Amino acid sequence: MKIFPFVLACLMLNFLTADAQRQAKPELIKLPFAFPQQNRTPMENTPIWFDSSLLLVSNYRPGGAFAKGKNAYLYIEDMQSGNEVSRFGTGHSFVSAFVDDEQLNVFALEFSDFGKVMNSKGINRFVSGDLKNWKQSLAISPEGNEHLFNSSVCKDDKGYLMAYESDKPVQFCFKFARSTDLNNWKKLDGIAYTGEHAEYSACPVIRYFAPWYYVIYLHAPQPGHKGWISYMSRSKDLLSWELSPFNPILEASKGEGKNNSDVDLLEHDGKTYIYYATGDQETWGTVRVAMYNGIMKNFFEAHFPSGASFKKVSAKK
Repeated sequence: MKIFPFVLACLMLNFLTADAQRQAKPELIKLPFAFPQQNRTPMENTPIWFDSSLLLVSNYRPGGAFAKGKNAYLYIEDMQSGNEVSRFGTGHSFVSAFVDDEQLNVFALEFSDFGKVMNSKGINRFVSGDLKNWKQSLAISPEGNEHLFNSSVCKDDKGYLMAYESDKPVQFCFKFARSTDLNNWKKLDGIAYTGEHAEYSACPVIRYFAPWYYVIYLHAPQPGHKGWISYMSRSKDLLSWELSPFNPILEASKGEGKNNSDVDLLEHDGKTYIYYATGDQETWGTVRVAMYNGIMKNFFEAHFPSGASFKKVSAKK
């Protein structure tokens, strides 16, 4: 039977695409431990290397859905000694951290009442070189009746980029802002990531490996999956996004409740460690760690295999 070149090319393309999609999902090994809750229930956190120390930047927010800002604070623990090395930021939560040269930048939401009518004052930046003396400034303000939540910062070719969570136009979604100095931020108008169908897209963590921006974010429960799950998406321009064919990349396993959320990442000795929160999103939660046997750039790239087809998402308002 004679096969015309165009038909043959189409058959080959379909074969290659199907082959790429059959590639194995990147292996994440959930390490067999959880962070002790003690008197604090961790949720949002960022693991970092700072001044030759492995640290975990976290927040304490007692009271759950009825937390009061006066009882909340930020703290940093040395993950090798287990000691608390800094406590600051009273009235703040939804913490993230970014190391730039010899300074630690911590971003967190200032709030007064986390209850039915949450009063979020904005996302503040705390910066320190010694973890003792902190300088505070406003980074992102809410607009109108908007409420803000999580944030994440990465460095790119233009300076610094922040992804920050909002409840407008979708509860929840995330938007973007740029800075050249980590102190003064300009929002990127006309962009809001709301998933495929204007859907729950919460607590983003963002990284940049040219030419791609990668985001891991929390997706609402889906049929066939256990509770709230973590998705991965990538973009070259922040407007047009592609979803990983391996979504969800994290899902609650036995003993983890119904939640794998609030992801952040650390690269160390050629391996990538994914810190994430588990629990039931209501009464309990803790932090666990999954490991990818490779550097962070490879971790992200492996979730978008060459030749595969990807679902498209637009972040254009």
